[in-house]
Amino acid sequence: MICVRVPATTANIGPGFDCLGMALGLYNRIYFQESGTGLRINGCDIMYAGEDNLAYIGYLKTLAKYGIKEPAGLEIEIVGEIPISRGLGSSATMIVAGIMGADRIHSLGLSKEDILLIANEIEGHPDNVAPAIYGGLTAAMVKDWGPVVMQYAVSKDLRFTALVPDFETSTHEARAILPETIKRTDGVYTAGCLSILLKALETGDAKALSAALDDRLHQPYRKALIPGFDEIREKAIKNGAAGLVISGSGSTLLAVGGEEDFKDKMKEDLKNLKGDWQVMNLAVDPEGAKII
Repeated sequence: MICVRVPATTANIGPGFDCLGMALGLYNRIYFQESGTGLRINGCDIMYAGEDNLAYIGYLKTLAKYGIKEPAGLEIEIVGEIPISRGLGSSATMIVAGIMGADRIHSLGLSKEDILLIANEIEGHPDNVAPAIYGGLTAAMVKDWGPVVMQYAVSKDLRFTALVPDFETSTHEARAILPETIKRTDGVYTAGCLSILLKALETGDAKALSAALDDRLHQPYRKALIPGFDEIREKAIKNGAAGLVISGSGSTLLAVGGEEDFKDKMKEDLKNLKGDWQVMNLAVDPEGAKII
């Protein structure tokens, strides 16, 4: 039996809609072993324990791509730390783990680029799977021949705090709420924010981060799906954060910056708000998915 450890990810980070992502120090560990006893998946809700499990899909997709016959059986054990459907990349961890599990068991020798190509074919966009594979901060786009990824440095002095509520948001609903077209001025504004954000994350410049952690493409619409968003953002900034963004399509919010007592302050401010918010300081994971 082999184990693949995959980090949580936060996508978008404000202006990096559908292209920017970062790996965080919260992990799912997925164990794989081929057998002759059919499919058995443990460690997850029964609704995810069938043939539509994303780790299983990733495993079979990899075998099919390299002309390998499906096994008579596969055992998958999931040990998960990452909340499901909260905008922290839990789906990406399953897909990447399935690909890497198949790679290791069948000695395929896949590169990170190979893994990303398969993962993107399953996920449909690379913003979460790219940092899950490469670690750190990544920007990704898709060309005709496949995804293209660049990695960026993140200041070790920056603090990232995830605010995780007890309610989910639907990715389908979060996409459906977005307008079909945008104003040119909004596109230019968001592109400017993204350009500044990449350098500000590298240097830890609080003033630049405060200006850049904004966008006009998705958050003005998606915040309606997260009760209390504006109030929570105000509290985060009052407590010293440079900004607060929606992690992926939500419902988790990610605060960037703040002093050592930021977590305690936010816990106090959120305890009376609907959502039973969990507050976690998360380091940037520099390695990405790995076999352990």
